[in-house]
Amino acid sequence: MSKLVLVVNSGSSSIKYQLLDPNAEAVVASGLVEQIGEVEGHIEHKYRGVKSEFQGPIPDHEAGLHLAYRMFADTGLALEDAGIAAIGHRIVHGGEVFYDPTLITPEVIAEIERLADLAPLHNPPNVIGIRVAQARFPDLPHVGVFDTGFFHTMSKAAVTYAIDTEVAEKYGVRRYGFHGTSHQYVSEQVAKVLDRPLADVNTIVLHLGNGASASAVRGGVAVETSMGLTPLEGLVMGTRPGDIDPGALLHLGRAAGMDVPQLDELLNQRSGLKGLSGGNDFRELTLKVAAGDERAKLAYDVYTHRLRKYVGAYLAVLGRVDAIAFTAGVGENAASIRADSLSGLEPLGIEIDIAANDQRSSEARIISTPGSRTKVLVVPTNEELAIAKAAWKFV
Repeated sequence: MSKLVLVVNSGSSSIKYQLLDPNAEAVVASGLVEQIGEVEGHIEHKYRGVKSEFQGPIPDHEAGLHLAYRMFADTGLALEDAGIAAIGHRIVHGGEVFYDPTLITPEVIAEIERLADLAPLHNPPNVIGIRVAQARFPDLPHVGVFDTGFFHTMSKAAVTYAIDTEVAEKYGVRRYGFHGTSHQYVSEQVAKVLDRPLADVNTIVLHLGNGASASAVRGGVAVETSMGLTPLEGLVMGTRPGDIDPGALLHLGRAAGMDVPQLDELLNQRSGLKGLSGGNDFRELTLKVAAGDERAKLAYDVYTHRLRKYVGAYLAVLGRVDAIAFTAGVGENAASIRADSLSGLEPLGIEIDIAANDQRSSEARIISTPGSRTKVLVVPTNEELAIAKAAWKFV
């Protein structure tokens, strides 16, 4: 019997993919397609411990997916012969309709496309990933796993915006939250690392990548999160601003004559770290900070200030916090961000061990001092494994 699941995570500017055995929790092959639409794109593919690379133009997501599939065959594992039983797709916005893993049908695709107004950087490439995979594997179950799903448990008080009720209900204006698959996976891993029942652990999860979000998770159940109706709200991100006074947009409309498409482009592509410093690569930002670049230093300070503010807010929401977990590209690799965002919080029982924090590892680990009441962890996220397990249930 076929026992593998191909997971396609077709994101806003990159594509991650993995071929997994969900029962053994083993990765057979994996890859990352980056710099889509730029002059020079890059693919890194791993199979049997060997890394293969492609360097060249990747004009769009469809081309990137076809190149990724070709990498499998070129490295000795044609996907048609790999024993794939299902394909799992990460979908960013499920609206109020989708919160459980869902078998993808034409009607489901149409609804995901309709929700693209709420996630314009993400849902369109998600659909491209589905269509390309369905064309290649039309007879396999394709399963959508929604970023918004984990936050379906939040209370009415947590998801409701204080605007006219009839307008909000008519247009679906409420908090949905995103990165849910990652927040769920990481909160579960925290309980394992601490060797405690999940139901007894309260965790603040900080998912810090090009997109960034925070969540408050009580006993494995999400009670609050930083992203809202769209993936724009909350923490400072690579190209998105996070929290901003809505009046600023009204002001720009009146004073600068900016229309909705221009504001959309400003908020989604020219804000965040890129808007503040000129670039959204965190590695480049830290190099600029070290070189004394004032714009980069301000961007870094704004980033850490916002992080600290959300940690404080979620300490109040949860009442008791057993763990703070950093995850995703920046959260897992930027030791300075972890240290600077939590520095000075020792009176609240949060103490980072500097040596442990500076140590690099691909394993989940505790980086707080033995005396810290709240444990601080670095937990590599594995959204692909979580998606594969969800897709396997449809086999």
